[in-house]
Amino acid sequence: MRPALDPTLYLVTDTALSRPRTVGDVVRAAVAGGVTAVQVRDKVASRRELYELTLAVRDALAGAPGVALFVNDAVDVALLAGADGVHIGQDDLPPAEVRALLGPDRLLGLSAGTPAEMAATLALPPGTVDVVGIGPVWATPTKPDAGTGLGPEGVAALAAQARAAGLRSVAIGGIDAPRAGSVTGVDGVCVVSAICAAEDPAAAARGLRSALATAVRP
Repeated sequence: MRPALDPTLYLVTDTALSRPRTVGDVVRAAVAGGVTAVQVRDKVASRRELYELTLAVRDALAGAPGVALFVNDAVDVALLAGADGVHIGQDDLPPAEVRALLGPDRLLGLSAGTPAEMAATLALPPGTVDVVGIGPVWATPTKPDAGTGLGPEGVAALAAQARAAGLRSVAIGGIDAPRAGSVTGVDGVCVVSAICAAEDPAAAARGLRSALATAVRP
């Protein structure tokens, strides 16, 4: 059985933005403020470093059993560290092959930022993907290669396609508390700098949850 997933407020970690605090400390505070899922991402870390980082985040989530833990891209790290799942992008391993490696009992997220990418996602065998990451909503310095922003309307249109196929979706890219309420049609939002760079990650998470309460959910 796959782990439960509440994608309402999905934190993607950033080691550099979290400093001088540890990523684990930021995650612990963010979850206390209302984060419901966490993805460990560090593009410059070695596999060993990413593994150790994932273990540290897993330890930080020990008191929050309902918060799903994903690893970005690295299927091997996710399996070795006992994460709940992995999130992959369009340039990573093929989703069907990743699902075969993960088995039936872990979560798989997939990025889809264009109609063509969403169509390819929806053409996958049922049960391959659990959640689709749609974005960027707005251009963001934390992922400059993600392309121009879709805007809330573009995200809502792709999210409606995912929802019709029985998939959950989250929006990502340039989302902060003032903008969060305008992102509608998705099951949740992903943030990076809005929490990782915040002086008080717990307060930042609470602010985002408050803003999301005004958004239209599926």
